[in-house]
Amino acid sequence: MTEAGRTEQKLTGRTALVTGGASGIGAACARALATQGAKVTIADVDGDAAAALADEVSGVSWQVDLSDTEALENLSLDTDILINNAGIQRVSPIEEFVPDDFRLMLKLMLEAPFLLIRAALPHMYANGFGRIINISSVHGIRASAYKSAYVAAKHGLEGLSKVTALEGGAHSVTSNCVNPGYVRTPLVEKQVADQARLHGIDEDEVLAKVMLTESAVKRLTEPEEVASLVLWLAGNDAGMVTGASYTMDGGWSSR
Repeated sequence: MTEAGRTEQKLTGRTALVTGGASGIGAACARALATQGAKVTIADVDGDAAAALADEVSGVSWQVDLSDTEALENLSLDTDILINNAGIQRVSPIEEFVPDDFRLMLKLMLEAPFLLIRAALPHMYANGFGRIINISSVHGIRASAYKSAYVAAKHGLEGLSKVTALEGGAHSVTSNCVNPGYVRTPLVEKQVADQARLHGIDEDEVLAKVMLTESAVKRLTEPEEVASLVLWLAGNDAGMVTGASYTMDGGWSSR
């Protein structure tokens, strides 16, 4: 094999859209896709951060509030690869959970992915290629106390992904979930104080006593590790992989 063959970019000519793409897992995915030649659109509520990353990866930025789902109903997306990643977290007992927060989280993490998939499928079907990759969570297949909205949204996303896989198969469109445990991101860092309060422990005890208790591998997952799996699912080698949920949880879900 020539040197050129070894360094060929596998996603050259493909377009990709990453929601929540300006930081954390989304930013790692955007960088990974761009290294393989994809033209990446970074969608994020933080327009400045999205624009900065778009400049870095020679992509495009899209400032958007995905919780405004009515604005997405007539959207049309010409993208080959869709990464549904945007999400937020609220940690609270059910009896204290603010109903508006519950509705917001389901809008952002379940209704918005549905609307984006709906907007992207016509282009994917017309071209006979599509990759829909939903950043779910170990909480898409397991539950934890105090996370009713997050667990409900991620369980719903798992079902949506499987239905999309069944409908898209005839058009060479795949749909899969990636299910990490706790990842070293701002989303996880913001949970520490709430978890300490709810469990009655110090903040510096949260990692060992709450977040990593179920994991056989006692460390946080890195965003780049998640992005490496996303990158494989986005390529041609994963054409027969659909309707699946790939855990990256250090063994949590083995229990």
